[in-house]
Amino acid sequence: MKTPTELCVTRHGETDWNIAGILQGWIDVPLNENGRRQSRELAEALTPANFSSICSSPLQRSLETAEIIAATWGLPSPLPCEGLKERHFGRLQGMPKDDVFRLYPDLHREILRRCPTCDFAEGESMDHFADRVIAGLRAIAERHAGGRVLVITHGWVMDVITREVRDLPRDAVLDMKRGNGESIWLRPVGGTDFAEIQAPEPGETASGR
Repeated sequence: MKTPTELCVTRHGETDWNIAGILQGWIDVPLNENGRRQSRELAEALTPANFSSICSSPLQRSLETAEIIAATWGLPSPLPCEGLKERHFGRLQGMPKDDVFRLYPDLHREILRRCPTCDFAEGESMDHFADRVIAGLRAIAERHAGGRVLVITHGWVMDVITREVRDLPRDAVLDMKRGNGESIWLRPVGGTDFAEIQAPEPGETASGR
C-alpha cells in the first residue's frame, strides 16, 4: 500500500510588526523573542508527529521559525518555496494599519476582514496570489511524496489554503484568523486537490492512517 503524503501547514512565529499592526507582505521582518519561544514550543508540540522534512516561505519570519524547528529535530535545513510567500501588499507594505485607516478607511475595513478581493495598488491580485500558493503547495506534495512535511508560511497564505480545502470560493471572507504557530493538516487527493485531515495521534506514522 502506498504511503500517503501529509502536510502540516503552519503560520510562522510572532514578529514585532505583528504586535504593532504593520502590513509585512514581502518585507523581511525577523521573529521577536516571543516568536522564537513559540517556534521552540511548536517544535516540542509537533515532535511526536515524526516529520521527514520541513519546507518554508523564504521570508525571514517563516524561515527563522522553520530553522529553529529543524535544529531542534536534527533535520536538514528547511527547503525554501517561493510559492509560500505572503501576499504582496504593494504600496501598503510597511504601513501601520492605523495609517491605512487614516488614508484609506474603506480599504482598512476590508483588510481587517481579510477580504481576498482587496485591491492593493502595485501588489498581487487575488487570483495571482492564490494560483502561486496552490502551485507551491502542489510542488511540495509532489517532491515529498509519501512523506510527512511541516510547511511554514503566512496568515493570508493559510487563508488561501483554507478556502481551497473547504471548497470555498476564492473571494469568500473567512470568519477566522490563524494565530502564530497555528496549523492545518492536509493530504493530497486526486492528483491536484487537497483534503483537510485531523492531526495524527502521537507516534502515528503517515502510513498508519
